[in-house]
Amino acid sequence: MDTKLLLIILDGVPWRNFRRLFGNLEGWVDSGEARVWKHRAVLPSISASCYASIHTGVTPQQHGCTGNRNVFRLSHDDVFSQVRKGGGVTGGVAHSFWSEFFNRHPFDPVLDIEYDEPDSQTINHGRFHTMSGYGHHNQMTPSDVDLFGTLTNLCLRHGLDYGMLHTCTLDSMGHRYFHDCQEMDHACFTMDEMLAPFITRWRQMGYEVIVTADHGQDARGHHGGRDPLQQETALYYFGEAQGPSSDTVIDQLQLAPTILSRMGAPVAETMQAKPFLW
Repeated sequence: MDTKLLLIILDGVPWRNFRRLFGNLEGWVDSGEARVWKHRAVLPSISASCYASIHTGVTPQQHGCTGNRNVFRLSHDDVFSQVRKGGGVTGGVAHSFWSEFFNRHPFDPVLDIEYDEPDSQTINHGRFHTMSGYGHHNQMTPSDVDLFGTLTNLCLRHGLDYGMLHTCTLDSMGHRYFHDCQEMDHACFTMDEMLAPFITRWRQMGYEVIVTADHGQDARGHHGGRDPLQQETALYYFGEAQGPSSDTVIDQLQLAPTILSRMGAPVAETMQAKPFLW
């Protein structure tokens, strides 16, 4: 692989929350160690549909996942499979939907919650959680420090070339409390503070890092539609590549071909969007 890369997806963070409340990420932008662009999700701007599009580079209308109740093993080539074709090692620390999309469906909480499969043609090292029992009064989200630590452990133990982490904490907080409140301000601050030391460590380990969200969330804690608060988020990049001007809006379909081109892995023919890093 030409480059090692980690993709960090913080579920459900609108553009304005990233830019107002993530002081560490914004500090790195100010210092020139990171760049930031607006990132626009596909439609519907619902979690599972966005997960599938981020990694396949095609729209929900093409891959067929129309929402969180329609999760299945995807048929399109994806980032994991293309990195494997390029000879790289892959890993994922995420909600179980990711395992179902890119490894096996249905998800078996015994066999699939933790696996190491060096010969897999998609995800070699998976650590997944289900959030079973999730609801308004019972969020069921793991600590983000635990998730960040788990990804770092996989990188150290298995030499990941590509690693993906996804956490639902802020999406769950937004659904519960909405966004104009002390609870949401504190949740974003806490996430930023938890994440920052790991970004430093990952960079020292030789990884380029992308931090973004799958979609935004509006003032009433909703997403799925076209409203800018629901569809627009931020994308932070830590690495050596060149990119477009700061006022450029990154289309979600650009993530898959960009990641693969940075790594030197083959870009699937179905991934038609133009990479935004070079």
